Amino acid sequence: MKLFPLIGALALVARTAPAQGPATLTPRDSALHALNRLAYGPRPGEVERVAGMGVLNWIDAQLQPDRIPDPVLAAKERAFPLLRMSRQDLADAYTAAQRARRARLADSMSRTAASPADPDPAAMTPEVRQARRLAGELQEVAVVRAALSERQLEEVMVDFWTNHFNVSLTKGADRFLLPDYVEHVIRPHALGKFRDLLIATARSPAMMFYLDNWESVAPGSEPPRGGGRRGAGGKARPQGINENYARELLELHTLGVDGGYTQDDVINVARVLTGWGITPPRQGADFAYRDWAHDRGAKVVMGVPYPAGGGEDEGRSLLSWLASQHATMHHVSRQLCARFVADDPPDGCVDDAVAAWERSDGDIREILRAIFHGPDFWAPANLNNKVKTPLEFLVSAVRAVSADPDSTPRLAQVVARLGEPLYQHVAPDGYPERQDDWVTSGALLARMNAAVAIAAGRLPGVTVDLDSVVPPAPDPDTLLDRINARVLGGAMSAHTRSVIRDELADLRDPAARRSFAVGLALGGPDFQKQ
Repeated sequence: MKLFPLIGALALVARTAPAQGPATLTPRDSALHALNRLAYGPRPGEVERVAGMGVLNWIDAQLQPDRIPDPVLAAKERAFPLLRMSRQDLADAYTAAQRARRARLADSMSRTAASPADPDPAAMTPEVRQARRLAGELQEVAVVRAALSERQLEEVMVDFWTNHFNVSLTKGADRFLLPDYVEHVIRPHALGKFRDLLIATARSPAMMFYLDNWESVAPGSEPPRGGGRRGAGGKARPQGINENYARELLELHTLGVDGGYTQDDVINVARVLTGWGITPPRQGADFAYRDWAHDRGAKVVMGVPYPAGGGEDEGRSLLSWLASQHATMHHVSRQLCARFVADDPPDGCVDDAVAAWERSDGDIREILRAIFHGPDFWAPANLNNKVKTPLEFLVSAVRAVSADPDSTPRLAQVVARLGEPLYQHVAPDGYPERQDDWVTSGALLARMNAAVAIAAGRLPGVTVDLDSVVPPAPDPDTLLDRINARVLGGAMSAHTRSVIRDELADLRDPAARRSFAVGLALGGPDFQKQ
């Protein structure tokens, strides 16, 4: 089998101009488009189901996820102890692992040079093993939810906002703060008011630790008597302003890099947010406002005065004001249109989203409704014009063959090998959205290998029953018809069909031919696009 020539052909097709869809979409075309953008791709038969109920009815239902029963996912979630742990439970597990690491390091340092510390992972302490297991659960549950949930748009929006308000699992205490951040900050606000989401992220211990706002105090401020001279983790208490969160708040979370603010504004935003801190891990690592650390001087942010003597309320007022600014509306709306419509979003889509934002006071449901009901979302030029991220690719492949993911971290590890280790993007800008950041020959080869392994039942972490999806066929042409209808939703191009047909020429065993054909279809350019 000529797999490497096939990869080259598919890579060439993936880089060509996006397919121009029909001038008038059929109900099936519309359903497939909506399932590829608002969901992680269709499952077998789902295109027909959505077309039958009316795609706009399906979209409106997805905008009200609380009304959608999700029993299969609820049963699967019981396999993840992480979801039943409080932030205090996670803090205790993290601190226990830290103590175990320090004790082991002290033990290794006390050894002689002739008796170095044992690097064998099997010698890892139970506390460290548990901490690593919980980190793996956080990543795996994201994949399982995306693959199984009936509330597909909610899962897409949780991913979108987690990326927009990025916090990296790789930074210290965020290893135990991040589960609470995703579960109790991002998820409840994913389809609510942007203002509430912004304030919730700003008050989140995960965000404050990640961008160091917990270290930001008014210069010269002193804790009350008995407060100690040490901060979290035994570090010396900070002695001044930290601008990290203030800068990213303006540049990434709200106004955008061209939002009209200056360096003085960044400094004054940081001053407004002094005192917003975190309790120690032994006390749950919760939000805590420390009045002693707040800068009580007068401040001005982009012309808005904050008189001397203010306290915690200054921060809430500032965040509400930022959420209402036209620059914020435009910046965030443009990112939403880039996610759902095109890498370079049309001005009309952004304008429609901004208008909905203004009408609804930043109601995310109404902003999305305006995008999904707008002409740009359905325009032929915007069909099949986006390339899936590694997470979108793997989850859509799992869904396309009705595969059943398990509760081990193995599928999340595949996403990482494909280039997107979940919650581990170190920079605050989150993972990229554009095709050029994901499409390389090496990336397409890795995706093809994963696709072939899924179809063959050889990808760890997932169970596949192809008999229930693509019944055996007597000849290659009938087989490709069935794969096109059941796995690709009717999107297989003539070119892809021809390439796969040639690859099947030497295969006589029907089962091997079917699994290989399904794998090539999942790894091909038609499936990479959405």
